[in-house]
Amino acid sequence: MGLWSPHPARLHHDGPPARAACRTVSPRRPAPEESPSLVAEIEGYRRDPEFLATLRGRDFRFRTAWGLFSPREVDLGSALLIEHLDEVGVTEGADTVDIGCGYGAIGLVLASMAPRGETWLLDKDFVAVERARLNAEANHLTNVKAVLSNGLSAVPPGRLFDVATANLPAKAGNEMLTLILADAHAHLKPGGRLTVVTTNALRRFIERMFEELFGNSEKVKQGRLHTVSMAEKR
Repeated sequence: MGLWSPHPARLHHDGPPARAACRTVSPRRPAPEESPSLVAEIEGYRRDPEFLATLRGRDFRFRTAWGLFSPREVDLGSALLIEHLDEVGVTEGADTVDIGCGYGAIGLVLASMAPRGETWLLDKDFVAVERARLNAEANHLTNVKAVLSNGLSAVPPGRLFDVATANLPAKAGNEMLTLILADAHAHLKPGGRLTVVTTNALRRFIERMFEELFGNSEKVKQGRLHTVSMAEKR
C-alpha cells in the first residue's frame, strides 16, 4: 500500500462513546423593577431605622443607620454599662466623654446625668457622628458636642474630663485598644474615672492595661457575655 489511501483510517476508542457537551440554563432572574416586593424592601432600607429606649428611667428616641453597630436597639454591652453608671460617680456638673459613641446611646445618657457639664461624643465614622448629633437634638440635650475622631485624636491636649466611657470592640485589636486607654488616661482630670464594657474574652487584657496605666482596676459587673471595668486616675 502506498503512503496515501482514499479511505481514511478509523479511530477506535476503548471507553464508552463520548457524550455531547451540555449545560444547565438557569431561569432568568427578574430585574428589581419587575419584583414589587423587592422594590418595597429596598425602599424600606433607604429609611433610617428609629426606635425608642427607656434608659435609667428616661425615654430616648434614636435615629440610626444601616451599617452602624446595633441599629435596631441598644446593644447588650452598652445597656450593661448604662445600668451601672451610678457606680461611676457622674455628677450634674461633670464633663464627660464617650469614645466610639456610635449613634449616642451611652453618651446621651451621660449628658442627661450631667446637664451642667459638657459631654463629648467621639467616633471615627462620620455617619455615627451625624446620628449622634441628630439624636442629641431630638432628645433636647444641648450640652453635647459630637466630634469626628479616631479614638481621642481630635480632642485638644488641654481638654480634660471627669468621666470617660467606651464600649470597646474586640475587633479593634489590642494596639488600638491600648491607644484608646492611654489617651483616655491622659484626658482625665485627677480623680477622673474611665469605665469600659468589653466582651468577657477581653476582661483580663483590660485589667492588665488598667493596672499598668492607672495603677488600679475594678470589675464593676461581669455578665454572661460582657464585663464592665473601671479605673481611676490618681
